[in-house]
Amino acid sequence: MSYRLGIDIGSTTAKTALTDEKGHVLFHRYIRHNTEVDATLKEILREGAREFPDKEFTVQLTGTAGLGVSERCGLPFTQEVVASAEVIKRCYPEVRMLIDLGGEDSKVIYFTDPIKPDIRMNGNCAGGTGAFIDQMAVLLNMTHDDLDREATQAQTIY
Repeated sequence: MSYRLGIDIGSTTAKTALTDEKGHVLFHRYIRHNTEVDATLKEILREGAREFPDKEFTVQLTGTAGLGVSERCGLPFTQEVVASAEVIKRCYPEVRMLIDLGGEDSKVIYFTDPIKPDIRMNGNCAGGTGAFIDQMAVLLNMTHDDLDREATQAQTIY
């Protein structure tokens, strides 16, 4: 059986997903790394190794901080917008637009052209991104889940 491990290390979080050959997710983690990228990744990988001790798998990295890990470890890297667009095209062909709010930037991918998606990205500005949402949750003394619940109950869009 063929297993694949995807690792996305962004500016604020580390995400991993281990899948089987059919794409079923067997293990996943989403953890804030607090700039301790290597230590956080080691913790996630140790936990995965405990759950799947005798499995061999291929690894693919992406994300802002993923490039550094890829270079240090000699592992393959795919730019995050390219990776996101590829997953959408393969798994969700009906999708026409993807909005990716990262920790420090936002990306929008339009899938109107079947061959080449139209990719747009804001500059390095935290407005409307994960860092901004984090700050608002802290200022409102709410967890991210609380903030999400409140947003789903909104009556007015400004």
